[in-house]
Amino acid sequence: MRDTWLTLDPQALTGNIAVLRAHMPQSRLLAMVKADAYGHGVATVAPWLQGQVDGFGVAFIDEALALRAMGITAPIAVLEGVFTAAELEAARSAELQLAVHCPEQLALLQAAPVGQSLMVWLKINTGMNRLGFRPADALRACRQLAAAGCVSRIGLMTHFAAADELASNQTDLQLGRFRALQQTLTSEQGSAMPDSLANSAAILAWPETTGEWMRPGIALYGSSPFAEQSAESFGLQPVMTLHSRVIAVNAVQPGEAVGYSGTWIAERATRIAVVAIGYGDGYPRHAPSGTPVLVNGQRCRLAGRVSMDMITVDLGEVEAVPGDEVVLWGRGLSADEVAAAAGTISYELFCRLTARVRRPAYLAAP
Repeated sequence: MRDTWLTLDPQALTGNIAVLRAHMPQSRLLAMVKADAYGHGVATVAPWLQGQVDGFGVAFIDEALALRAMGITAPIAVLEGVFTAAELEAARSAELQLAVHCPEQLALLQAAPVGQSLMVWLKINTGMNRLGFRPADALRACRQLAAAGCVSRIGLMTHFAAADELASNQTDLQLGRFRALQQTLTSEQGSAMPDSLANSAAILAWPETTGEWMRPGIALYGSSPFAEQSAESFGLQPVMTLHSRVIAVNAVQPGEAVGYSGTWIAERATRIAVVAIGYGDGYPRHAPSGTPVLVNGQRCRLAGRVSMDMITVDLGEVEAVPGDEVVLWGRGLSADEVAAAAGTISYELFCRLTARVRRPAYLAAP
């Protein structure tokens, strides 16, 4: 039987939560579980996280409603907000928190009938220039939200464009704009408003961005948001390990080519392991020869192009036979390293895995 599967390490997840809380001990933790918990499987991860984190963050309402359907009772923030009256009514019924980032969403809330009220997050565009009200428009938007009959509480939120670039002044500029607006709104409201600023990179490297809520994503799952700093250097551990097996071992002679178009040519007599994973499973097709792979726990290198169902690996001096285990990334081989070799980021590696990869149905208690 073809066997390609992933395992999830609950102890790593718990350890990563502890690392993040240590960096911002005064903040509550909104665990980002959008995009199927960054490819880890939200139906597996979220129930296990409930009770360890303070709330959950998703991109759009269907992700939030799915969490409620699986029994998640913690606060859930929908970071793209809602766009129709039907979505707003569903959000109210499910007691969701909603980001408000454009005039159309503001008008939707103003027009809503009085009833089940909800918390909203006023999204401030401090320099990302993607979603949110510019600071000059935010004061008026906040006043309008405060007058809306379906709004019970207002928080302030922004998103950093370059927190992973430590030499950039972009984060300082964005933080300055946010804090200035926050001070103005606090003075007008007469009390402090909940705030949420810090993504994974900001949590780990910009302590001044602390707020009532932090929003870790990639770091929660044990990868680094920084190109030049490893996850291990922060004490983060990989939650996901992607496994497969050797299905054949072939001898090749010097000068012989391997794979489509013969892009890899043996410089010496060696053995090639054929591994049961390919781009049909979500392994990156553009991963070049030399990308690291673990065979029986030992480092080997990709040899030739990635196929739909298989990769080929130069074993060198490593012993292997059909049935032996291969690790593509995870425990013992950082997804960040594999992603760098493939010219992408670990976020994409995690999120692109397909249904052909067997997944755990639940997480056992550590």
